[in-house]
Amino acid sequence: MVAKGVPFLGVEAVSLGFGGTVALDSVDLSVGEGEIHAVIGPNGAGKSSLINAISGLYAPDSGTIRIGDDRFSRVPTRRLARLGVARTFQNLALFKGLTVLDTVTAGLVDRQSAGLGAQILGLSHARREAREHREQAEAVIALLDLATYRDRLAGTLPYGVQKRVELARALVARPRLLLLDEPMAGMTATEKRRMSGDIRAARDSTGATIVLIEHDVGVVMSLSDRVTVLDHGRRIASGTPAEIQSDPAVIAAYLGLAFDETVA
Repeated sequence: MVAKGVPFLGVEAVSLGFGGTVALDSVDLSVGEGEIHAVIGPNGAGKSSLINAISGLYAPDSGTIRIGDDRFSRVPTRRLARLGVARTFQNLALFKGLTVLDTVTAGLVDRQSAGLGAQILGLSHARREAREHREQAEAVIALLDLATYRDRLAGTLPYGVQKRVELARALVARPRLLLLDEPMAGMTATEKRRMSGDIRAARDSTGATIVLIEHDVGVVMSLSDRVTVLDHGRRIASGTPAEIQSDPAVIAAYLGLAFDETVA
């Protein structure tokens, strides 16, 4: 258990490069337990590279990443579930031939203890585990108001609903750290409002620490507790939404003159 007042996620002087391109340049990030923390910046700022480093997809050239009480030079992907980390991706990665219920339940595969033989034979502990996993999936489906789509194939649903199903699949294991890479990309304004409510509900119901990348500045400022701004792989600001809105370096590098129109 993380001590009170200690950030749950800490990124310390992380640098990452690809050939001659610098993706992250000694980036620091501190995210408090139970916080919704947005990472914003122009295209190519290093936002996705940061999320990929936190989730172990990329190995930083230097620096450390701390999740709870564990510290890594590279986060081991095989231990993500045990560490309590879940994530979504920019592009949908759903099992489109499965129902919503089965898709969400699939988010518990790393928590499965019954072997394939026990499942095939229908042994009591396998049946009990399957029932418990289904109940967990049903609870998340209810939380995100997806019951209407419970028995429909995920691939037949509108794009905005598919994004919410993907959030449900990430949330079903009750992660301690939830990484959301552009969860509202391609959504309409109405769908974004709905997803914002779902993200708040996820945090409030589970206490998860949430880090999200999002391009819609208005959404970021209304949804986040704190915001970090990257530009050309460097952190140029971090603070509350109000602090970020008035930071001259952020306005010059990212928000610009269109900022007032964006959040109107």
